Amino acid sequence: MVFNYPIIFTSLFFLCFIFSLLINYILLRFAQTLGIRNKDDFQTRWNTNAKPALGGISFYLVFLFSFIFTLLLPHSNFGFNLQIVGILLAATLAFLMGLADDAFNTQPLLKFLTQVFCAFIVIFSGHSVVIFQNQFVNYLITIFWVVGIMNSINMLDNMDGITTIICIVIGSFIVSLNIALYNSDSYSTILNLGVLGSLFGFLVYNFHPSKMFMGDTGSQFLGLFFAIMGIDNCWNNPNSHLIGGLPIINILLVLLVFLIPLTDTFTVVFNRIRKGKSPFIGGKDHTTHHLFFKGITEKRIAILFFIISTIGAILAYLLVFQFSYALFYTSIFYILLVFVSLYANTVIKKK
Repeated sequence: MVFNYPIIFTSLFFLCFIFSLLINYILLRFAQTLGIRNKDDFQTRWNTNAKPALGGISFYLVFLFSFIFTLLLPHSNFGFNLQIVGILLAATLAFLMGLADDAFNTQPLLKFLTQVFCAFIVIFSGHSVVIFQNQFVNYLITIFWVVGIMNSINMLDNMDGITTIICIVIGSFIVSLNIALYNSDSYSTILNLGVLGSLFGFLVYNFHPSKMFMGDTGSQFLGLFFAIMGIDNCWNNPNSHLIGGLPIINILLVLLVFLIPLTDTFTVVFNRIRKGKSPFIGGKDHTTHHLFFKGITEKRIAILFFIISTIGAILAYLLVFQFSYALFYTSIFYILLVFVSLYANTVIKKK
């Protein structure tokens, strides 16, 4: 029996999209007060309206659906191998930690230790960075990467639709990359299609003016999931070129695909430390907020970040399949341009 995988995968995406729409509709209709841990505590949140932070539940439920679909795929050779089980375990732990934080406002140390434990699961399940000869260095980078991206995606969730849109671009890049590499039936492709469907369904309710938030439940899950996908498809991309014997292209792929969350997180942390403030206490000092202070509307900020992220993803795609030194230097210039522009906007005061 011959299976038409394009039709199967397209059907999977739309099923996940519809599933996400329905779940979020039900949550929004019947759980208006859930996901709001303290109605009076809004000083660090951009949108001060009380809205349910339940989007992460739909992400995880749709992820489970696509996970089961992956295992039941005809001619699938995945089975319950360690790599795919590791994704499930780490994603589940990240989801539960985010759920607890939304409900009880857990201590930062507990969140950090949980994120580190997620990183160890990622390593022991075979998803660690492998671009350097020293395995200890690879493990350290993996831990730093997983914890960093989980916090970065969480910090980026500070304005309607931003994190959802950026994750859609990242997921689309990974799917396009795997299809071009003839890995269309890989777990990376299938799981990302499922998560993409859930993101598009959630975006209907999360785009400005939003009706609901994803909460830490969603941002922690997405951070963990895309941290793993970044390791498998960017850090360890087998088609990238070496420059001077060094995996510089792999690093460029990471910077290009995750350009917005990395830039925003570095900018916020650096500025807070420079001002003698704790980088772990939230505030209205993100790149998105400063753009709004300059007069750009929330919808236009979302569109701007979508364009910036999409250009980065396209450059990363071309680096893999049409490498040239002109493209290499163009990518470096683009990364610097985006970083300098967004950072400068946070320190230049509006007259």
